[in-house]
Amino acid sequence: MPARHGEPQPFDAAARPLIDVAGLSKSYGDHVALADVSFAAERGEIIGLIGPNGAGKTTLLETLAGIVPADSGEVRWHGRPVPASRRREALFYVPDGIRPYHDQYVAHVLSFFGGVHGRPPDAIAEVVASTGLGPVLAKRVGALSKGYCRRLLLALGLLAPHELVLMDEPFDGFDLRQTREVVHLLREEAAKGRSLLLAIHQLTDAERVCDRFVLLAGGRVCGRGTLDALRARTGLPKGSLEEIFLALT
Repeated sequence: MPARHGEPQPFDAAARPLIDVAGLSKSYGDHVALADVSFAAERGEIIGLIGPNGAGKTTLLETLAGIVPADSGEVRWHGRPVPASRRREALFYVPDGIRPYHDQYVAHVLSFFGGVHGRPPDAIAEVVASTGLGPVLAKRVGALSKGYCRRLLLALGLLAPHELVLMDEPFDGFDLRQTREVVHLLREEAAKGRSLLLAIHQLTDAERVCDRFVLLAGGRVCGRGTLDALRARTGLPKGSLEEIFLALT
């Protein structure tokens, strides 16, 4: 029965964005890292955070993940504010350039991480196969190449049960063929209902995988929406993401 006028409306998580970011700002002294950043992501959607180095992409991911405190703004999860201390329960962050469990064997890391999140052995084996980690299971994480370390981070993101996964530069260290494989893998994850927020500086890769984009320059949002919407805004009906970004900045 619908609520009467003046009565509180029932909470309907399905009708809300998965995550809604409103007015997020962060400064380090005189340096503005993020300025009034706002956007939302729906369930099963891949959002690309686009911008050059120094645009604020990593700071935004770290702020969303609760690693870096924001100066102002709000993050809502299914329509409800979620403090930084509770973010790790809702989302999983895959940073760039780290080597988790440096001295451990890859197989042990995957087995331990999967076990922590209640993933059965066949699910772990499926992720190993899909990320191509089979040849390095007996190697220590510290001995992995950049590409295989990136595959391991991707595997950890896939094993995490969270509805939203944040990934910083997920294609870094991959060649063209490997990038296409990862794009396909991420699209499969989205088709299962998982949402992905990807910080990407390779614009061609972003065009292949993302449903919508948040364009960042100097910590500010200079554009957001689908590629078609951004083309319409800039008057570039066949414009590439690179051309659109340059037009908006």
